[in-house]
Amino acid sequence: MQVTIDGVTYVSHEDPARRDEKNYVAMVDLAPFDLRGMLEQLWLREADEEGGYEVRCIPFYAYGLALGDVVEKSESETINRLIRKSGRRVLRILFTEPRPLADSRSVLREAVGSVGLLSEWNGDRLVAIDVPDISVMQPIFDSVHGEIQNGTAFWEWGDAREFRSA
Repeated sequence: MQVTIDGVTYVSHEDPARRDEKNYVAMVDLAPFDLRGMLEQLWLREADEEGGYEVRCIPFYAYGLALGDVVEKSESETINRLIRKSGRRVLRILFTEPRPLADSRSVLREAVGSVGLLSEWNGDRLVAIDVPDISVMQPIFDSVHGEIQNGTAFWEWGDAREFRSA
């Protein structure tokens, strides 16, 4: 979900992939990723590392972070550094408007479920998919191949850039 208040767009995760009984949230300033005026709220839980927090959602916009990564948050509740990578990746797919007759979103949802992956949707056009093992991804790629070829969907890896704080 995205909400704009006083010129700042806040991106939140309505249904985090791994919600726990005790959760924390912290903001990531997206300015270092050329998204000035945007903040993404990530769900966290305390990690074993002193002062570390494990990411419990799949980032929609923040680069260099994935489900299970351990981060450090500041007293101002912002994520200021990556402590340890989980080894997971994030695949993001953006569907354009208007939608074509051959809309592949339902096929993608089925493919994600059939291979047992976790995903989170931001509205009905942007999906972030947790990738613990690249070898299971072929059904996902196949499900959106036509739309990517036609330019009605675009994809990127969430680790295409390293995490940076503002």
